[in-house]
Amino acid sequence: MRIIVGLGNPGKQYEATRHNIGFYVIDELAKRLNIPMTQSKFNGMYGIAQVGTEKVMLLKPLTYMNLSGECIIPMMDYFDVEDNQIVVIYDDLDLQVGKLRLRQKGSAGGHNGIKSIIQHLGTQEFNRIRIGIDRPKNGMKVSDYVLSKFSEDEKPDMMEAINKSATACEDWLSKKFLDVMNTYNGA
Repeated sequence: MRIIVGLGNPGKQYEATRHNIGFYVIDELAKRLNIPMTQSKFNGMYGIAQVGTEKVMLLKPLTYMNLSGECIIPMMDYFDVEDNQIVVIYDDLDLQVGKLRLRQKGSAGGHNGIKSIIQHLGTQEFNRIRIGIDRPKNGMKVSDYVLSKFSEDEKPDMMEAINKSATACEDWLSKKFLDVMNTYNGA
């Protein structure tokens, strides 16, 4: 089984915010792969389906961003999934809006959701797709910025990033993550 995790915050007040970009990719994949997101366990909402030769879980942790590892690790343990069989999708302040960067390992880079996953998993080695949201302008606090909505000018870039991320995840179901990484990081 492979688990595709999109990070975000549950609740109406967080919908359409920068921090929820991982949730948007999961929503797009659920639509594309026809996977209903109707199950819950370990404080996460998920759906599972057979996609080609792979059993795939789409997962949205409902623990709020800073506690994402509290959902993901019990899910991995319960379904007996190895570290290299997950991919985590999340927002990144250090990339320009809509830019993708795929990695197989690395630090949290200040991202509290990734810090939580690293802490609970006990390693920095897991697949990830970082989606750029850029840094705040005009002295806006980072915490306010990540919980703000995308501007009208940014929306086309974000839609493209969501679609590219979903396609990268689909590619990963039949290819090595390194090959997918090389394709999308070169684009």
